[in-house]
Amino acid sequence: MSRFTLIETGIGGLRIVERQRLGDERGFLSRLFCAEELASAGWDKPVAQINHTWTQARGTVRGLHFQRPPHAEMKLVTCLRGAVWDVGLDLRAGSPTFLHWRAVELSADNGRALLIPQGFAHGFQALTDDCELLYLHSAPYAAQAEGGLSATDPALGINWPLPIALRSGRDERHPGVTPEFTGLDLNS
Repeated sequence: MSRFTLIETGIGGLRIVERQRLGDERGFLSRLFCAEELASAGWDKPVAQINHTWTQARGTVRGLHFQRPPHAEMKLVTCLRGAVWDVGLDLRAGSPTFLHWRAVELSADNGRALLIPQGFAHGFQALTDDCELLYLHSAPYAAQAEGGLSATDPALGINWPLPIALRSGRDERHPGVTPEFTGLDLNS
């Protein structure tokens, strides 16, 4: 019996993961990850790294972050406390949905996750104060492969649901998309 329902977003490989919660008067149990069950969604590597973030203030935006090949990674992002508006942006060279994005609300209440394939940028906006996210990564972080795009680039047209209250200096310095940017070649 599968504990996950995978919902297509219209962008190849970017999926919402709805988890089945088994509950009673004590609370609930929810499976956060299962390699066997997520293999059909493209997760074909071990979990290489798990990160935990806390975002203090509503309106804060983090991202848009990605890892260049050969260090490209899949992510499974889950909200453990609060609520976020989570964005996946297709950066795959030659993809029919290149530079298209989708967003989904992830919250402690809805228990959803976003499965982000290799070749995507990721970012989110905190919809509440005190948001905590858990990230499972298919590859370890590689500083030399780190990349980022401006979350406010008009060429991307991301409609953040709240006024942006705070971004890191690093995120504010991320460039917008230029005509020279043809995407990430995952075969390199």
